[in-house]
Amino acid sequence: MAPATRTDVAAILEMIHGLAQFERLSDLCTASEDDIEHALFGGQPLVEVVLAWEGDEVAGFALFFHNFSTFLGLRGLYLEDLFVRPAFRRRGYGRALLVHLARLAVERGCGRFEWTVLDWNAPAIGFYQQLGAQILPEWRITRVTGVALASLAAQPILPTEGYS
Repeated sequence: MAPATRTDVAAILEMIHGLAQFERLSDLCTASEDDIEHALFGGQPLVEVVLAWEGDEVAGFALFFHNFSTFLGLRGLYLEDLFVRPAFRRRGYGRALLVHLARLAVERGCGRFEWTVLDWNAPAIGFYQQLGAQILPEWRITRVTGVALASLAAQPILPTEGYS
């Protein structure tokens, strides 16, 4: 495992596209190399990436960032994306990436390590459960994007906003 460098951005984006295709969400994947480079290496990096290597080939990646639990009073480590290239699957790279991130979470004093999984991805769900992960069926992702995000942002904060 190794942290990504600027020279890895193209490979990371290629794997992001591979993940989008696997998740049947390619139409939503609009990130560019510039977007990924800025997120990873800009003035205030937003995310981190760790790469799994086999020789001089990238086998997979995990993209993650820190969040915060008000209930625990501690930051957490949130795994946004985990992807192993098809040619390298079933060789332990997914497990290795998760173990690496779990160790990183412990080293950084995180109260939890969490991620989401699509409900139709039974093999991943089973794999995560074998590692000790708990699937939380009572939680749902809530998301606002595009036109709905712009519309929500344009709403008054208070009913009297704009009045003096």
